Amino acid sequence: MSGAPGAGGPDQLSGRPRRLAVLLAMAMFVLVVDTSLMNVSISAVVRDLDTTVSGVQTAIALEALVSAAFILIGGKVGDLVGRRRCYVAGLLAYAVGALAMTLAQSLAAVVVFWAVVGGIGASLLLPAMQSLIHGNFDGAARKRVYAVVGAAAAIAAAVGPLLGGFITTFLSWRLGFAFEVAVIAVVLSGIRLVHDVPYEGERRLDLVGAVLSVVGMGGVVLGVLVWQEGGDRVGALVLLGVAALVGLAAWLVRAARSGRATLLDPDLFRSPHFTVGVSQQLLQQIALGGTMIVLPIYLQMVLEYNALLAGLSLAPLSLSMFAVALVAGKRTGRRRPGVVVRWGFVLLSAGMALLIPLVPRAEFGWALVLPLVIAGSGLGLLVSQLNNYTLGPVPEIRASEAAGVNSAAGSFGLSLGLALAGAVMLATLSFAFGARSDASTVLPEADKQRVAVALEQDAQVMSTTQLEGLLAGEPDDVRAEILGINTEVRPIALQVALLVPLLAGLLGTVNSVRMTRLPDPPSLGAEGVALG
Repeated sequence: MSGAPGAGGPDQLSGRPRRLAVLLAMAMFVLVVDTSLMNVSISAVVRDLDTTVSGVQTAIALEALVSAAFILIGGKVGDLVGRRRCYVAGLLAYAVGALAMTLAQSLAAVVVFWAVVGGIGASLLLPAMQSLIHGNFDGAARKRVYAVVGAAAAIAAAVGPLLGGFITTFLSWRLGFAFEVAVIAVVLSGIRLVHDVPYEGERRLDLVGAVLSVVGMGGVVLGVLVWQEGGDRVGALVLLGVAALVGLAAWLVRAARSGRATLLDPDLFRSPHFTVGVSQQLLQQIALGGTMIVLPIYLQMVLEYNALLAGLSLAPLSLSMFAVALVAGKRTGRRRPGVVVRWGFVLLSAGMALLIPLVPRAEFGWALVLPLVIAGSGLGLLVSQLNNYTLGPVPEIRASEAAGVNSAAGSFGLSLGLALAGAVMLATLSFAFGARSDASTVLPEADKQRVAVALEQDAQVMSTTQLEGLLAGEPDDVRAEILGINTEVRPIALQVALLVPLLAGLLGTVNSVRMTRLPDPPSLGAEGVALG
């Protein structure tokens, strides 16, 4: 980029720009590997902290929820105080969350420091990182850095389950998070390479928009989490969130017309490329979130795999995602982005459709390799295209806002996918346990309700071996009946939960038709063009 120190040519990556690209990629690596480590280590975290799968699952979804709820504010904060400062603050907050995981002795510490503090860190870091890429690189170099950072995310997704599985099985899951702290320290050591492009737009605060954005995105996902935990007023929370999001849209338009400060410029959404790109980012992350919460539970609780075997079983998904993203980033230049994205969602949907009937029949993780490779290949195609498609045409003055919206869509989609798939799984378990218990001719009538409640609360958080230990004092026929109900119902619940990523993939396929009907987005130079 013109004026960026050490930028070199606009289409080249060498010297300082190359080092900066590597450090930005390392920051993205930490963001992605963090959740991968947690997902593959669920059973070990549950055991070491003496908690439940639903509790850890809630913490995972809450981290993504906090990130999504505050990410629009995080983008605006970057405009007001400096994008480089937000980048540093986000890294430090993420380091606090990783350090807390290294030392945590209770689920409460995980929720407060990893989910909440780390989530706020992500809300500052993601839009700042994308804005810094936009501001420190130009032309082909910018596209290349987006590809490098996207490849880093794919690498993290690929090695996260394997790294987490190995460390958890042979050492301790805590060391994986200590590794994150070390990587963040390396990234921060190169902060002088970052050129902080000054923001020249509106600097007034939009408190109304900020509150509506937090209540809107937070309310929807929080409602799903409350449903997952069996709480009350689920509908009220979801409706509150939806109403706040509708109110946010109306407020932004009204405030912009009257010349008031706005959290983001509503004119961003006049660009059809930006709008469709953000919606596809949302659907991609819903699918990824749903898949990455259901499969680790299936592998660790149904097949009774340790963390290493679970990571190895997930490797076909993550490795194919990485490989395809890398190849597609280099070789799809002559193909229209909309067509590549369409094939990405088609493959993702096909992989999920093949996976669902295999779940109750697979006796080992590698039986899932073909659908996981197909779905991972689809995700790789999406990773290679969506960020540059969405943010490439955005002018510099709107880069932070656009990056914030794009990141918000991704974080909101990820948290919604995690929460919704988990909630659907538990709701299916609850309903099916109750139905099977009521229909049983073995269980005494007086015990049917007690058994249904016990299964609902305990069977989803433990393996069959653990459940057998819990039932050690029951009569043989009752124990065999409960184990039979558990064996029959749990795969059904997992199948139903996998409908969440399947539906997201199908909606993305339909939405990609709109992308192919649009002309390819223009590639901007340093000055940019106006949207709309």
